[in-house]
Amino acid sequence: MLLIRHGQSEFNVVYSVTRVDPGIRDPRLTEDGRAQALAVARLIAEERPKRLVTSPYTRALETAEIIAGALDLPITVDARVGERAAFACDVGTPVSALRDRWLGLALDHLDDIWWPELEESEEALGRRSAAFRGHMAQAEDWRHVAVVTHWGFIRSLTGMNVPNCAVLRIDPTQPGLAPLTLSPPAATPTAPAAAQG
Repeated sequence: MLLIRHGQSEFNVVYSVTRVDPGIRDPRLTEDGRAQALAVARLIAEERPKRLVTSPYTRALETAEIIAGALDLPITVDARVGERAAFACDVGTPVSALRDRWLGLALDHLDDIWWPELEESEEALGRRSAAFRGHMAQAEDWRHVAVVTHWGFIRSLTGMNVPNCAVLRIDPTQPGLAPLTLSPPAATPTAPAAAQG
């Protein structure tokens, strides 16, 4: 299974410089973030994914949309792979509004307010990521699934802090094994708050 952190968002640009939450709810990708997503599509093409799972946050949906468009992949939206709710960027967009923008995506399985309350505990995130990992371990096609997700979710699953559009390969059936990083820059074992989003 491939884990992909979404491309650079409007929130990431400000927060990485100021270390202050700029109050941008459910931010979109920047132009750099869009270019990163396209680069990821080229990178993972040789991995031959057959489907994408994505978080319902706009930055993840936009990343998934770019990758899916380049590789002709179906997209499944799963709130379990969303970010740990801790900043303004982690307040999502209601499903009623997401439907207007992503007409072709199945969203009926989500509650209108699908994101967790601020502030989601590390324990709650751990339970959510473990539940998703367990679900994927049971899926026959997990080797051919790419998941567009977030810094906190990836950190919870792997213990690694990764930059925007990093790609990690993990085996959900072997939770103790270290992931393999497919894209530079390399992930680091610590998780500074500046990487949020």
